[in-house]
Amino acid sequence: MQPSRWIAAWLLLLQACPPGHSQQAASPRTDIRNCSADPPYLPPTATNTTARLAALRDTMRAHSAHAYIVPSTDAHMSEYIAERDSRLGWLTGFTGSAGTVVVTLDRAALWTDSRYWTQAERQLDCNWELQRTTWIKSIGQWILEWVPAGGNVSLDPFLFSIDTWNSYSQALQGSGRALVPIETNLVDQVWGDQRPPPASNEIYSLPAEFTGSSWQEKVTGIRQQMEEHTRSPTALLLSGLEETAWLFNLRGDDIPYNPVFYSYTLLTSTNISLFVDEGRLMAEARQSLRGACPGPLCVELHNYSQARAHLQRYAQGNVTVWLGTEYTTYGLYGVIPQEKLLEDSYSPVMLAKAVKNSKEQELLRAAHVRDAVAVIQYLLWLEQTVPQGQVDEFLGARHIDALRRAQQHNRGPSFESISASGLNAALAHYSPSNTTRRKLSVDEMYLADTGGQYLDGTTDITRTVHWGTPTPLQKEAYTRVLMGNIDLSRLVFPPNTAGRNVEAFARRALWDVGLNYGHGTGHGIGNFLSVHEWPVGFQSNNVPLAAGMFTSIEPGYYRDGEFGIRIEDVALVVEAQTKHPTGEEPFLTFEVVSLVPYDRNLIDVSLLSQEQIKYLNAYYETIRARVGPELQRQQLEEEYRWLQRNTATFPLASAAAAATVTATLGTLAMGSLLSVLLAGLQA
Repeated sequence: MQPSRWIAAWLLLLQACPPGHSQQAASPRTDIRNCSADPPYLPPTATNTTARLAALRDTMRAHSAHAYIVPSTDAHMSEYIAERDSRLGWLTGFTGSAGTVVVTLDRAALWTDSRYWTQAERQLDCNWELQRTTWIKSIGQWILEWVPAGGNVSLDPFLFSIDTWNSYSQALQGSGRALVPIETNLVDQVWGDQRPPPASNEIYSLPAEFTGSSWQEKVTGIRQQMEEHTRSPTALLLSGLEETAWLFNLRGDDIPYNPVFYSYTLLTSTNISLFVDEGRLMAEARQSLRGACPGPLCVELHNYSQARAHLQRYAQGNVTVWLGTEYTTYGLYGVIPQEKLLEDSYSPVMLAKAVKNSKEQELLRAAHVRDAVAVIQYLLWLEQTVPQGQVDEFLGARHIDALRRAQQHNRGPSFESISASGLNAALAHYSPSNTTRRKLSVDEMYLADTGGQYLDGTTDITRTVHWGTPTPLQKEAYTRVLMGNIDLSRLVFPPNTAGRNVEAFARRALWDVGLNYGHGTGHGIGNFLSVHEWPVGFQSNNVPLAAGMFTSIEPGYYRDGEFGIRIEDVALVVEAQTKHPTGEEPFLTFEVVSLVPYDRNLIDVSLLSQEQIKYLNAYYETIRARVGPELQRQQLEEEYRWLQRNTATFPLASAAAAATVTATLGTLAMGSLLSVLLAGLQA
């Protein structure tokens, strides 16, 4: 997925030293590469890619390719991918979830966003240039500089979305360089028999108690949208793995942490074609799909590899194929004549999946209660064991995963647990390993960004803690991150508001003192599906927020080489109870469903406004009411006492002091934020 320009706009701000905190001279770092040293220095985490690059360049010459572009996704535009599809990771050694590589006959470069800059410096060897941006325009400019006129720029058309292909085409237009698709993947050729085998796990039906509606009801609803569309499409093509899994209430295990399976779906008014490895369907799943055969709710099963040929044959008739350009590859798109296409950024299935019905909402709420139990167990365990000096990041990550597995309906983590101590927490997406594990200490901050997959929902939560005495900067930065989390969580906003138009509220308290963060403020989340569920969130290509959508809210602050802070909750968009309701569409707000208290040791209450304290106290009351009984039901009395201590009420300031704080905050920030919101609403 391409990071938005909204996020990229903040990246330059991250290079500045925050006002009032001077930079200290640092000793040479040994955790990142130094390619200007003689000889170049590589940390033990770097991968030697010389032989792989040489083999790829030989293959490129055989295909008359002067440059080859490698993305970090798969044929379904998945953010998280199977090891078999990790072509960029195998070629470079870089394991971040977002990146693009371009290899020429004598140069190689990786583009990634600010979350992964330090990680890239740890994992790349000196064969690679690191480009600290993600814009395709930047990639195109680099290609124009290093690929001579008349050169061929090649790529696998089944690994690039329609939109991305068009962006590359525009970047090279009129330059004398040709964008040439090669259907045989060149990295796969070099990888050879070392490439991991295809998935072989079973595909199963989700029990009815964990679904919002039957798959037949979903298909009927989508067909109704097709019938009512002004273009009257005859078929809908689904390429995103979440789309087919959600539509048919099926789940699999083809991609780590994501209960999906390789598939395509072609849905018409009278037929349903599912392209999948039929042999992996469990008997119950097969019966669910085939129970109404023959008829319009009969699912015809086809081999996964036949999807393109089947679509090509179908497109020869008098048809109109509806598809979402964000998740359909250029390789599939190219077999449909242009006049027979109906294109939207997202398919109607993607949009329907994003809005949870009342049953799905209750399922997700229930999952978050049990998830909170596991996280509270973990935080208590850390309090008791870290002072003994026996816990490291890797052990911590394994422990929280084990605590979640013990909870009812758990099916494992929803992503690789981020367990980061001290300077490692400054890497927004750091995950520990046997070579990077760092001891947890009472003298350092610790960040845990973890989540679980449950049959009734997917969770994602981040808590940052300090067991000793935090520095004034750490405490202020944490409090301001918390203020941003609260300000966005309690915001009331008009219907049809895009997330990008309100995400500045999460940054306001940081901006007040010249601080910022470079990643997005939040993302959608699924019902036992992907932890990052599009098209919900606060980025420029997300759809407007609507009641029933779940999104994370996760501001942060990162000081490279020192510490990192992030506070993340999952929230449900709900109708707001306003003082002056009208007969029009109601205003909206958020209901936070993550239920774990924040670290009191890091909160400077004097920075909080009265409204922020009131919100915090109300949130803690909700945690006690929802999680307390579950802790007692599971006979976790020590954890129950921990919960009561850590959700104690914060005292409110005097009326005079509160008025002073409120006036100061308003003067500093509200005017500019309202300008941002109003400008966005008018756009």
